Amino acid sequence: MRSSLTLFFLLALLLPLAGSTVSAQEKDADKTTWHDITTWGVEGRILPDQERARWFDRLPASAEGKVTDAVWNLSRDSAGMMVRFETDATDLQIHYKLKDAGLAMPHMPATGVSGVDLYARDSDGKWKWVAVTKPSSQEMNTTWINGLAPGYREYAAYLPLYNGIEFLKIGVPADAKFKGLAPRDNPIVFYGTSITHGACASRPGMVHTAILGRWFDHPVANLGFSGNGKMHEEVADYLVQVDAAVYVIDCLPNMNAEMVENRTVPLVKQLRAAKPETPIVLVEDRRNTNDWILPGRSKHHTANHAALKAAYKQLTDAGVKNLYYIEGDTLYGDDTEGATDASHASDLGFMRQAEAFRPVLEEALGSSK
Repeated sequence: MRSSLTLFFLLALLLPLAGSTVSAQEKDADKTTWHDITTWGVEGRILPDQERARWFDRLPASAEGKVTDAVWNLSRDSAGMMVRFETDATDLQIHYKLKDAGLAMPHMPATGVSGVDLYARDSDGKWKWVAVTKPSSQEMNTTWINGLAPGYREYAAYLPLYNGIEFLKIGVPADAKFKGLAPRDNPIVFYGTSITHGACASRPGMVHTAILGRWFDHPVANLGFSGNGKMHEEVADYLVQVDAAVYVIDCLPNMNAEMVENRTVPLVKQLRAAKPETPIVLVEDRRNTNDWILPGRSKHHTANHAALKAAYKQLTDAGVKNLYYIEGDTLYGDDTEGATDASHASDLGFMRQAEAFRPVLEEALGSSK
């Protein structure tokens, strides 16, 4: 009898606590205002006025069946997409659902594959890192960061590199100011391979394309397709529809010398026919960081570089203007430390690539930054 009374009193104590927990959650939810980013748009989603199979696809629906199946499927990753907003909130929530349940890869963490990476402008207008989500499930509804210094400022959020997005909402306290910033026009368009796609950055903001976008304070479109950046004419059909500031062609890591020889000149001519003045940058493939001890791999890179140099010379000799060139020997540096697996860049490798690209893009953009 005594044990039954004890159990009764314990239950009586616990039930109000359980009820108050639910009430607190509901109360907290009522104090958060959620903003769906599709209502103002993201950068890196090319040709936004064209119909989409999914809102967050990089390519329009018309690309399905025109580009290869592999390119189409990879285009559904949100690599390079970035959304900007302003707020004075000191706490930020984020709610998003990923396209795929696979959150990470053996050589790339979940923060890079499936995370959302947050930057903000400091008082001098420079972009600085703030926070990244740490994905643990396909749907994330979590505190992004709290305890921010007071102040109304601009933020930029980079979407997952090797996963897609079904929906994404940003939550702020109900009394906070919030403004979504429309995507900017005239992006730098990168067409490339898994490295452009983002392998193997630890965070979406650490890819060289994103780094360069911050350095130049310029919109970027990332059309990197893992294993499938091969100078396809069908992909170029979409490149030429974009009002690009610069085209960066960085496909050699997925090609051999014969492919480079056969496809570079036609691709540049295709772009130039549609965009007579838009600068085009050709990029040699990076050397694998262990090619110093793998003669066959070193020979492959050397042949690729020679083929691209020959194509560049052929084009410039034919009078093609606004054509630029980036050499690949030291894109990851010269100390063998710039990659995760010899081929794909680490954060260090991406920073070094950005530094190598910067002066060429500066000249191509006619920028004094």
